[in-house]
Amino acid sequence: MTATLGALAWLIVVVLFGSVVPVVPTGAAVSGAAALAAHQHPLTVVLVVAAGALGAYAGDLATYVVLAWGGERIARRLRWLRDPERFERMSARVREGRVSMLLVSRLIPGGRVPVLLAGAVSGLTWRRFAVANAPASLTWSVLYAAIGVVGRAVFPEPWQSVLAAIVLVLLVSQGLSWWSRRRTAPAPPPATP
Repeated sequence: MTATLGALAWLIVVVLFGSVVPVVPTGAAVSGAAALAAHQHPLTVVLVVAAGALGAYAGDLATYVVLAWGGERIARRLRWLRDPERFERMSARVREGRVSMLLVSRLIPGGRVPVLLAGAVSGLTWRRFAVANAPASLTWSVLYAAIGVVGRAVFPEPWQSVLAAIVLVLLVSQGLSWWSRRRTAPAPPPATP
C-alpha cells in the first residue's frame, strides 16, 4: 500500500510539473499509471484518476497565476495574439466559462497555454477559472486513464499494457495536433484563369 501511495504522489508531481512545463507528456503518465493500476486492483485506477486530475488542476492553477501576472508582456510577444479577431473569439469563449474550451485545450498538444493566456489577458477571474477548470481536469484524467485501462484489457502483461497506453496516447496527441494545424492552416488562394 505504501508503494501505491508513493507512486500516486509521484504521479501528482509529474502531472503538476508537466502542466506548468508543457514538454512532459502528462497524458502518457496517467495512461501508463492506469494500465499498471488495472493489473493490480481496479480500485487503484480510481486513485490514478484522482491523482492525475489533482496534478492537472494544481498545475493549471499555477500556470494561470503566472500568465495572469505576466500576461500582457507575454501576449505582446506571441504571433497568434497579434490577430485581434482570433484573440477576441478565444477570449470570449474562455470568459463565458465554457468547460469544453478548457477541456479541448487540454487535449490538443500546445493548446492549453494559449487558452490559459487568453483567459488571463481577457480578465477571466481566478475564481471563475478555478471552478471551470475542475471538471476539465477531471474529464481529461478520466479519458487518459481509460486509454490505459484499454491497454490493460488488450495486453496480459503489465509492461505491454503500459507501453501500449503510452504509444496510443502519443498517436492520439499527434493526430489531434495534425488535425488542429490542418484546421487553422490558411486556405490556398483561388486559381485565376
